[in-house]
Amino acid sequence: MEQHRIDFARVNRAALARFDDILRRWLPGGRIEGREYVVRNPKRQDQRPGSFKINLTTGRWADWASGDKGGDPISLAAFLFDLGQAEAARRLADMLGIATYG
Repeated sequence: MEQHRIDFARVNRAALARFDDILRRWLPGGRIEGREYVVRNPKRQDQRPGSFKINLTTGRWADWASGDKGGDPISLAAFLFDLGQAEAARRLADMLGIATYG
């Protein structure tokens, strides 16, 4: 069977096109402040939204309290669901109904 390389850029572009909906599904209860989605970090005892922010345009995200950060929707999925980058890309592509390769 032929192995296909994962087109991470393609998956990230598709995710960014629907990022607001994805974030509300993965991280309910957040709020939009400017171009950022602000929500509690579910990976730690976060008492209130404020330090965990996700840029809706670029996909960059960071928790300024813990130092966790990443640059795109795939890295956010990997962080939230304890996955490697490739598996996070595959699952995100499945959720979006797209192929993981060009």
